[in-house]
Amino acid sequence: MIGVFDSGLGGLSVLAAIARDLPRADLVYLADTAHVPYGNKPEEFIRGRVLAIGRHLVETQGCTLLVVACNTATAAAVNELRLQHPGIAVVGVEPGVKPAARSSASRRIAVLATEATARSERLARLIREHAAQIHVDVVPCPGWATRVETLHLDGPEFLEELRSTVAPLLAQQVDRLVLGCTHYSFLVPQLLPLLDGRAELVDVAAAVARQVLRLRGHAAADAGSGRLTLLATARPERLQAALPALGLSWLARRAHGAAQQAAV
Repeated sequence: MIGVFDSGLGGLSVLAAIARDLPRADLVYLADTAHVPYGNKPEEFIRGRVLAIGRHLVETQGCTLLVVACNTATAAAVNELRLQHPGIAVVGVEPGVKPAARSSASRRIAVLATEATARSERLARLIREHAAQIHVDVVPCPGWATRVETLHLDGPEFLEELRSTVAPLLAQQVDRLVLGCTHYSFLVPQLLPLLDGRAELVDVAAAVARQVLRLRGHAAADAGSGRLTLLATARPERLQAALPALGLSWLARRAHGAAQQAAV
């Protein structure tokens, strides 16, 4: 069983990539909707939630591989989660600074991130290690994850906010925009027209799925029944309803029963 978790709906973008690459793997997705979003919360609080959810997925759901499908949670606690479960592979999600830096022709990239990820040492380290020789703009995007959570993705005020965030970056010749939050994958339809072919979006969901497949192995990945269990710490019915709203009806059909509430 592979456990995937996030503060809310954002990690569904990672779950979908894993489900495509491992169609027979048994999966469980846990959304910590009682505490969403993580991006505006203290690191100590986020760390406590990550460790509690990790214990629940391992001890209650029988997961043998964990995916922290949240940039903020990865930055705050992935190392502690690995120490808590030394016999279990843990895959984190980090902004795609490395591929963006490697592919940028203008040598100018931007990272769109939650407030917590934007100020994290983990992101600063990624930039030092992989983008020290180019210009990097780190852009906090408060409220974007909440927009995805509430499925309010296309109101005129929000579209203007997206435009006012992206336009100055394009004017500065930024040609790679890193999606530094898994929620932002669901804003691609709104962001792409604003780029007008002048820049590319960099998402890491597919890379995370490849890493899961590498750790799991093809034989183990093919051994399951393709079962998906959906869990949420509050209002699980909203998690269930969000799948078709986010274009993931095919994933909803893989679910084993309705989403259930998890006491974590």
